[in-house]
Amino acid sequence: MLVGLLLCVGCGPADQSFQRSTVRPVIGISVLTLTNPFFKELADSLAAEAATRGYDAVVVSGDVDPAKQQNQIKDFIVRRVAAIVLNPCGSTAVGPAIREANEAGIPVFTADIGCLDPEAKVVAHIATDNERGGHEAAEAMIEALGNRGKVAILDFPEVESVILRTKGFRAELAARTSPIEVVACLPGGAEREKSMKVMQDILQAQPDLAGVFAINDPSALGAVAALEKAGRLEDVVVIGFDGQPDGKRAIRDGIIYADPIQFPDRIGRQAAVAVCDYLEGLEVEPVQLIPTALYRQADAEADTTLDEPIKSPEAS
Repeated sequence: MLVGLLLCVGCGPADQSFQRSTVRPVIGISVLTLTNPFFKELADSLAAEAATRGYDAVVVSGDVDPAKQQNQIKDFIVRRVAAIVLNPCGSTAVGPAIREANEAGIPVFTADIGCLDPEAKVVAHIATDNERGGHEAAEAMIEALGNRGKVAILDFPEVESVILRTKGFRAELAARTSPIEVVACLPGGAEREKSMKVMQDILQAQPDLAGVFAINDPSALGAVAALEKAGRLEDVVVIGFDGQPDGKRAIRDGIIYADPIQFPDRIGRQAAVAVCDYLEGLEVEPVQLIPTALYRQADAEADTTLDEPIKSPEAS
């Protein structure tokens, strides 16, 4: 794998001799997690595009742990990388480490998830237009429910991208003067197992729930597992977000209604271009947003990239 190969590039002494010992300058990349295919694809495409411009990359996973990611950033600073690219594990918590990089003169970029610390300097933020994607999720919910019913949100409020998604979702419902009512908004950790447990609690508290907006595909699949276990899969609409392969298959099979899909490969490539342009003295736009696209069952049925149908996730 490309990332695995690139990881080896970073195996050098943690001092200024690090960069001098490599033939090419190095970009340090810390992503939210490498267990989620979205961030893996983003990191792979970023590293691959940077390689075409003459830069190597060290890719590490923050494992959804702000403290671990802060230490990774400190390590990048000690190693004197040419630039740092982050998917923050905590949009506010990442601020002090970014400020340390600022003081060390190392440019910092964010991809997909932004930094909410106003004192931390980020050269450019490259991301999905998450707020617009939230609007699209609400459009799909209204379409599926006929503009009525109670819905829940499986949230992940620690990161800026999700804050924008839920903001857009609520704003679209308000703009439509929709009688759809958000009756619960609980953190699912952006993970399948935790979201399944949270969804089970929501179903107990809201027996007449009509829909759920899950802020990513693992959350949506966790919701599906809870609904299947409760025998409610037929009468609760699930809207996801991302467009990961498992999510798209679930949409094709009628398990998830729709996703505003993201393009992690494009985010990664565009982030690499921004980093390389900046390092080469070119002007870089500070905010670069990539639109989502609403992906329904008809889109999935026509999607030749999907493999054999899968069964709905088991509630184990």
